[in-house]
Amino acid sequence: MGGASRRGFLAGGGALLGLGGAAVAARAGLSEAQPRTEQTGHGMHGAVAHGGGAGGPTFRIGSTVDHDANGFDPTDILRDFDYGTVSKTRDGRTQREWEIASTDKELEVAPGVKFPAWVFDGRIPGPTLRCTEGDLLRITFTNGSRHPHTMHFHGIHPAAMDGTPGLGAGLIEPGQTTVYEFDATPFGLHLYHCHVGPLAEHIARGMYGTFIVDPPQPRPAADELVMVQHGYNTTFDAEGNQLYAVNGIPFHYMREPVRVKRNELVRIYLVNVLEYDPINSFHIHGNFFDYFPTGTRLQPTEYTDTIVQGQGQRGICELRFPYPGKYMFHAHKSEFAELGWMGFFEVTE
Repeated sequence: MGGASRRGFLAGGGALLGLGGAAVAARAGLSEAQPRTEQTGHGMHGAVAHGGGAGGPTFRIGSTVDHDANGFDPTDILRDFDYGTVSKTRDGRTQREWEIASTDKELEVAPGVKFPAWVFDGRIPGPTLRCTEGDLLRITFTNGSRHPHTMHFHGIHPAAMDGTPGLGAGLIEPGQTTVYEFDATPFGLHLYHCHVGPLAEHIARGMYGTFIVDPPQPRPAADELVMVQHGYNTTFDAEGNQLYAVNGIPFHYMREPVRVKRNELVRIYLVNVLEYDPINSFHIHGNFFDYFPTGTRLQPTEYTDTIVQGQGQRGICELRFPYPGKYMFHAHKSEFAELGWMGFFEVTE
């Protein structure tokens, strides 16, 4: 979908968003000195009130989604790691077990905008499953949706455990349960998602989550964060997204910045599952990070402030903030940022 059509969705009042940004602020008559609490119209496709101005776009001032009704909060998702139920096998291996269910669930993805999602365990993204290389993994998947689904894990495993139609258990029909069992390998940052056609729709509706396999020797201690990049095709035309987000809700980390400590090592598990756009990107202001593509090697490949990921790509970003203050992060495709994919780190002593 073209940029004009996406902007038209906003101007029509669908998401009650402000477009903000310096150029839009200038057209709206805002200046850097004006407070962000002022509401002003702009004329892209008719006047709409907005709360972004030169400080960046957000939902209309005072508008938020109902996290309690949604059943998840993106702030909690940042540091929510599910290590499963742990036991030992007869030969002494660590075994981890999870029970995951899919459901159909209406979510409020922007103030007043409801989205008929398909989800794992009631949230977008699904739970972050975490283990150590060499663990034996057992995932019991129950399909509580009205649609057939699977769970396909990135990694190395037998064909019968691939979560692909026609292999192993194949399609898991509504009401059915299956078990995926495989070894955790290789170590790195992976993902899981439904692999039922039309694949793009099943993923775009919300059927995905993060899968972390830690190396046998743990990485250095850090404040660890999960950030899953994705979008919402609210028109269901498979031609583009009208909203973009990290961890479920557009602009969430503009209102609730990610809080970190000065000079503490921060490790970001960054995953891109965006459909209907060929690439996504991550950029941070006022800092650089070491980047580990897929997390399958312990040495970074570059030191940068911007990386680009295709759909399904992921990587680990490690950095320290030497100065206190607020630092923006966002997609370095400005349209994605202005439609929801942006936020702040807040660095404290």
